[in-house]
Amino acid sequence: MIAIIKTNNPVTLSYAQSVLNDNDIGSFVADTHASIIEGSIGAIPRRLMVIEEDVADARNILTKAGLEEEFCRI
Repeated sequence: MIAIIKTNNPVTLSYAQSVLNDNDIGSFVADTHASIIEGSIGAIPRRLMVIEEDVADARNILTKAGLEEEFCRI
C-alpha cells in the first residue's frame, strides 16, 4: 500500500476517498486512531492509502478533482 495523501483535514480525506470510490479505486485511511489519541494537535497526520497498481490512476483522478496539492511527496 502506498500513501498518496497525508493530512489532518478529515474533509479532504473524505472527499478524496469518495472521488476514488466513484472511480472504482479502493482506499483506506491509515493512522486514524493514532491521530485521535494524540489529541488532535496535528502531530500525526492521517494517510490515504491505495494499492501500488492504482497509484498512477488515483493521482490522475485526484488531480482532476483539484487535490494535487495534498499529495505526499514520493
